[in-house]
Amino acid sequence: MSGDPRSPADLSARIITALFHPLLMPLYGLLIIFYAPTMFGYIPENQKKYMIFILAANNIVLPLALLPYMKWRKLITTWTMTEKKERIFPMAFTSFFYFMTFFAVLKSGIPLFVKAFILAAALLSFILTIINFWYRISIHSAGTGALTALIIILSLKTHAPLLPFLLPAFLVSGLILSSRLWLNAHKPDEVWLGYLTGFAGMILLLLVF
Repeated sequence: MSGDPRSPADLSARIITALFHPLLMPLYGLLIIFYAPTMFGYIPENQKKYMIFILAANNIVLPLALLPYMKWRKLITTWTMTEKKERIFPMAFTSFFYFMTFFAVLKSGIPLFVKAFILAAALLSFILTIINFWYRISIHSAGTGALTALIIILSLKTHAPLLPFLLPAFLVSGLILSSRLWLNAHKPDEVWLGYLTGFAGMILLLLVF
């Protein structure tokens, strides 16, 4: 579908893809847990800042910092990593960093639900890495599916009406899936399977706790 990369449609799709990059989705999820009108809003601000810092450092800064090294070692040839084999190392390292974050907060006084969310993100990242060996699943779609599922579970567990968060999540999901298809980054089945994997995976993992 993609045409002129300078066209408004292409530019909009690229901006949406960047704003809702998979590396950013767990951070958005954490912010929703902390600042949505639920019981978790009363977590001390210093604990919130600690969690946000740990997650941002381990799961955004470190994975991005490794990309130039991977490109120098020719583990990846492009920043977009369009081939399955090029995504293996970045995805594996990202999964490792998620588990690092989980173990870093395991013995902290942060509520169990927050720890469960970090563990679910780590396990989902690992599952996506395994799937990628055989199938080029859309990680962008998985990220937005997982974020939508988080809001649903958060609403159910805290008995809080989070419709003002859920409706934008569905809207963003549609924008992300459409953007990936518009940019020819994925086929329809890769996009939908990614969304369903993220959505179902996050719900199942969080329901365990």
